[in-house]
Amino acid sequence: MAIWPLHKLFNLKKILMSTYQAASGAGQPGMDELTEGTKALLEGEEVKNDIFAYPLPFNVIPQIDKFQDNLYTKEEMKVTWETRKICDLADDFPISCTAVRIPTIRAHSESIVVETEKPVDLEVARKALAEAPGVRLVDNPEKLEYPMPTTATGSYDVEVGRVRKNLVFGDNGLEFFVCGDQLLRGAALNAVLVAEEMVNNGSLKAKAAA
Repeated sequence: MAIWPLHKLFNLKKILMSTYQAASGAGQPGMDELTEGTKALLEGEEVKNDIFAYPLPFNVIPQIDKFQDNLYTKEEMKVTWETRKICDLADDFPISCTAVRIPTIRAHSESIVVETEKPVDLEVARKALAEAPGVRLVDNPEKLEYPMPTTATGSYDVEVGRVRKNLVFGDNGLEFFVCGDQLLRGAALNAVLVAEEMVNNGSLKAKAAA
């Protein structure tokens, strides 16, 4: 949601991201395990973990799904493949992801760093994000306003904030934080929105005629 408008403006060269995924990514059993495990831990009882590799309460687990031959997890590779597909990027476009399970109930978060071919104008980037469909810019450091699971939960829009130039890539780098309720803003809703846009711009008729 947030990467595409930036790619159109500045032509992305690389994407580095870390995802912080809520227990709900493992469905209702994952949420139940976190809730029940937190209660058990606070009451001094044994914490069971049938869903996650380790007990999740008051913990972070740098593994989601199975490890692959390249030492990335399947989830990390899936994020890489889906980002390329959604943004119409080349199959060898450089993307690296670390996926971490965190002890929140809903809403996944991502820390994203991009290197760009064109120099980044921060105000232009913020304006593009603020106007992007399905994106809500939450970016006011003076008022301590930024994306969080507690504010993104229950919203169809993805929150984007902490927008700043990246110190490593300088003028050709941008860094930001994203948070969205994946139970609402997921693949099914995105497919419907894409179909609606295709109807509106006439591309669906063109494909049908072909």
